[in-house]
Amino acid sequence: MKHVKWIFVVLLICSLTAFVEKDKPTGGLSEGDVAPDFKIESTSDGQPAFKLGNLKGKYVLLSFWASYDAQSRMQNVSLSNALRSSHNVEMVSISFDEYQSIFKETVRKDQIVTPTCFVETEGEDSGLFKKYRLNRGFTNYLLDGNGVIIAKNISAADLSAYVKEVG
Repeated sequence: MKHVKWIFVVLLICSLTAFVEKDKPTGGLSEGDVAPDFKIESTSDGQPAFKLGNLKGKYVLLSFWASYDAQSRMQNVSLSNALRSSHNVEMVSISFDEYQSIFKETVRKDQIVTPTCFVETEGEDSGLFKKYRLNRGFTNYLLDGNGVIIAKNISAADLSAYVKEVG
């Protein structure tokens, strides 16, 4: 009988922790929010700083990632590939790596071909990281022409279907 009580207690604790984990907010902004404008310096010599507001009127995919986060890297690569032939959606890829050398090597290895690929070397301490309330989970946002978030954490397959729809 003593063991049955302990099994019950363990099961109760497990179910409560599973419930608590499920309801934990993922952080970041939500669909319907207006994406905060930002300006970021380019890593390429001679290329001007990028300002999100300059893309008003275009659909934009903002992808936040870091080379040390395997899941966000894989997501970034698949999203980049999904948009290769699209002229309807502009991808802005931002890494939160502290070293430009690591960022550049990751971009080369992952074969990310986007002219709007940037690194925020202040990492998680940067104003941009805080402005988008990213927490530890890196994410992506699809913005409409007015800068309103219309999708969050979109998969490459869903993005491809969306690009065909907008088309």
